[in-house]
Amino acid sequence: MERGLLWLPLLFAFFWLAWQGSKEYQKIEAYRTWAEQFERAKFDIYAVLGQKGNNITWGKPTPKGPIKLETFSLLDVQQVRLLVDDKPVEIEQPPQKGRTIELEFLFAERGNSVRVPFTEIPLAAEWGKFLHSRVISH
Repeated sequence: MERGLLWLPLLFAFFWLAWQGSKEYQKIEAYRTWAEQFERAKFDIYAVLGQKGNNITWGKPTPKGPIKLETFSLLDVQQVRLLVDDKPVEIEQPPQKGRTIELEFLFAERGNSVRVPFTEIPLAAEWGKFLHSRVISH
């Protein structure tokens, strides 16, 4: 009986981990279906991002699909900046570490911005370079 009581927390931990894994799998599958409509897309725990032509759509991933989706046009974007710990950094030479990583899209006419969170600096820098080149070319 004592051994059974010792193994019980381990059994609960196993089922909890399996449940969490199932939720993550559902998020990825929902993202995969959502991403098919875009030319280029990214998924991480903070946000999904899709680019089709000059339109950018982003939102929050969930097991049932992305929510809180927002779409804007790159034609309205004046500048794309990489922010690490809320400070602008060089996209060509980003820092190695940071707590918060975001791509910020500054709009010319609206005077506001949109910040899309990322988990990895290199991925954010790659997207920043690509989208910056699209903004410059228009």
